[in-house]
Amino acid sequence: MAATLCQVMGFLLSLLGVAGIIAATGLDQWATEDLFDNPVTAVYSYSGLWRSCVRQSSGFTECRPYFTILGLPALLQAVRALMIVGIVLGAIGCLIAIFALKCLKMGNMEDNIKATMTLTAGIMFLLAGICGIAGVSAFANLIVQSFRFTTYADGGIGMYGGGGGIGGLTGTLTPRYTFGPALFVGWIGGAILVIGGIMMCLACRGMTSDNRQQYDGMAYKAASQHTMYKSDVRPRTGYNDSYKAQSVDGRQSNQRFDYV
Repeated sequence: MAATLCQVMGFLLSLLGVAGIIAATGLDQWATEDLFDNPVTAVYSYSGLWRSCVRQSSGFTECRPYFTILGLPALLQAVRALMIVGIVLGAIGCLIAIFALKCLKMGNMEDNIKATMTLTAGIMFLLAGICGIAGVSAFANLIVQSFRFTTYADGGIGMYGGGGGIGGLTGTLTPRYTFGPALFVGWIGGAILVIGGIMMCLACRGMTSDNRQQYDGMAYKAASQHTMYKSDVRPRTGYNDSYKAQSVDGRQSNQRFDYV
């Protein structure tokens, strides 16, 4: 019962973690403009993995996707790859975990097979959570480096390098960027995935221990060298001539049978 509860809780947490990573990957607010000591508040810019956006004080928002791949930093492309790999591993782990649930009966699937599938799903959830946390942390490191070397003076370094700001904005003021909400969503989703994967692995261990067959031992005593065996001394029934086989036509034949 404890193994089943641990398995179900791990599956639900992993499902929530995969949803968090998917949401973080699709959000645009990975890096938001730092408004502290910013003299210009009429324009607010933020960026994500796929596009950058500018929001005006009137409420109008304009987003521009990154049309090029080669022009982006290698670290940003690595973050994209890590998040996509995490989503794929999490989706495959969820599919395997559905068939591995002990509370669901599917055909004649044995419990040891479900335990192996549970362990496989748990390992995939762990890898997916690690990929998600690594991707978000790498992007956060990129923001920290950009924040340190960006000033409000002319010729400052933008988010992805160059003299202009993100999204093609140019001017004497280069905005500085800080952590956006998507980073925290990704961190929380990856942590939940790791916890769910650990619970799935623990549930697998509980399932295998419950399914061990118990065999009752039986002691056998070997015969000693001084064991005496008694021979059969019963008298053998003698041969009787009266039992003679007869042929089909009623005549006696020379065949004789000894009945004991």
